[in-house]
Amino acid sequence: MTSRLDRWERVLERQLAAAPYVLLAVSVVLALAGGGGTVSWVTLGLAASAAGWVWLVPRGPVYVAGLVLLIGVLSTQSFWFASFFGFVGYLHSWRYLNGMWRFAGVTGVAAFSVAAYSGGLPEPTPIGILTYVFFTGAIVAGVALFSFVGQISDERSAERERMVAQLEEAMRENAGLHAQLLVQAREAGVLDERRRMAAEIHDTLAQGLTGIITQLQAAGQADDWHRNVDLALRLARESLAEARRSVHAVGPGPLESAPLPEALRDVAARWGELNGLTPEFTVTGPARPLHPEVEETLLRTAQEALANVAKHAHASRIGLTLSYMEDVVTLDVRDDGIGFDPQLTAFGLTAMRKRVDRLAGTLEIESESGAGTAISASLPAVARG
Repeated sequence: MTSRLDRWERVLERQLAAAPYVLLAVSVVLALAGGGGTVSWVTLGLAASAAGWVWLVPRGPVYVAGLVLLIGVLSTQSFWFASFFGFVGYLHSWRYLNGMWRFAGVTGVAAFSVAAYSGGLPEPTPIGILTYVFFTGAIVAGVALFSFVGQISDERSAERERMVAQLEEAMRENAGLHAQLLVQAREAGVLDERRRMAAEIHDTLAQGLTGIITQLQAAGQADDWHRNVDLALRLARESLAEARRSVHAVGPGPLESAPLPEALRDVAARWGELNGLTPEFTVTGPARPLHPEVEETLLRTAQEALANVAKHAHASRIGLTLSYMEDVVTLDVRDDGIGFDPQLTAFGLTAMRKRVDRLAGTLEIESESGAGTAISASLPAVARG
């Protein structure tokens, strides 16, 4: 649609550019025909001068003034010039002049045209002058009206062109922003996946390998080394299974076969079997199924907290409490170990905090040197399904 309008506008521009010469030629032919075919060299010379003026003189007030004067002179040769070539004077006066000068140019052409139609200037009588002024004013009013309507159409068209240009620019910007957002989203997705895999590796492989190393070291110092080797083998199998589940973004194995309280109790029991210290596990409030991500976050938090106790705390007592409340569910892990600086930014603590923050939860860590550590993770109690 737009290309078709553009073609029409180009055709119209070419027609407007050719119109002065066509109308001048028509006027010359009709003037010669009206004179019985007699060639008037004065008429031809004036017509040639008018054609050269239109062709060579730059558009502006000087051009319009000369054009109006040439129309007036040609109109004395034949009224056909006022009838046809005079239209060029109306058109160019309105197009190339500004303000009231437009009316001055149109009035000049109208005055010459009315005089040509009347066979000369009006008789110096009131009725003759009034008639002359009336027809001149009527022509000026008509030309001004139609020219004003055309000007409004031109301005509307120019405004539409500006709007189309702005829309095209906005579409180009939107396309660029869309491409940029796609790139950012892809990069963010890759970064999130890397963080997820890093956290999963830390929670599964790293902790499993740490337990395997601990059991193998213990086997080298114990008389009953078969038990430690068996525990190491079990840890290796469990770590391998958890690693495979992490690759496929599947939830932890303990939660697949048991509800959260039972899964936490099993995690605590296994940890106690590996480390020779059984944690006390307590559940308060009515247990209920929660959203899988909530349960997975609480389970991973418990695993990370117990792993830190095994590596650093040297504790003699450990307690886990899972509390179901109306709107939140809380997991507390406490030990009486040597404590640490809560401001530490170790990967495990950072991953634990990010897991909880991602679900709009809160993680609080309290620890003092020689006074043990308390970790509390609170999450919205979003029901499963």
